[in-house]
Amino acid sequence: MKFLVAYNGSTESKAALDLAIKHASIFRAKVFVITSMEGGHSEKPEDIARVNQELKRVQQKLESAGTEHEVQEMARGLSPGEDIVIFAQENHIDQIFVGIEKKSRTRKLLLGSTAQYIILKATCPVTTIK
Repeated sequence: MKFLVAYNGSTESKAALDLAIKHASIFRAKVFVITSMEGGHSEKPEDIARVNQELKRVQQKLESAGTEHEVQEMARGLSPGEDIVIFAQENHIDQIFVGIEKKSRTRKLLLGSTAQYIILKATCPVTTIK
């Protein structure tokens, strides 16, 4: 089996990672952890460095749990939701784990919701955790 964690360093995404690790040990699954950044000139060097540092911690956590894994930062010019859904399709992912955070209606209207996009567009089951 293959599990995918949509990871952005938030408390919710860390909870999704923890749940995916638990499920991976039960189902002997490989865990893919993806952080999606849109890329281009809008990305600040300090943001990229912060993401890379966070992904190193994620990799260490997966290694110490003995979980087969791949950890990637993606910058393909897509929204994070699109990146996650396309990656899941391309890699035949069996289940996606995503953390959700409560947003106000205005914030959701202006910024959209990555989790909502993944839930609606993914072709495999999506487990959400808050």
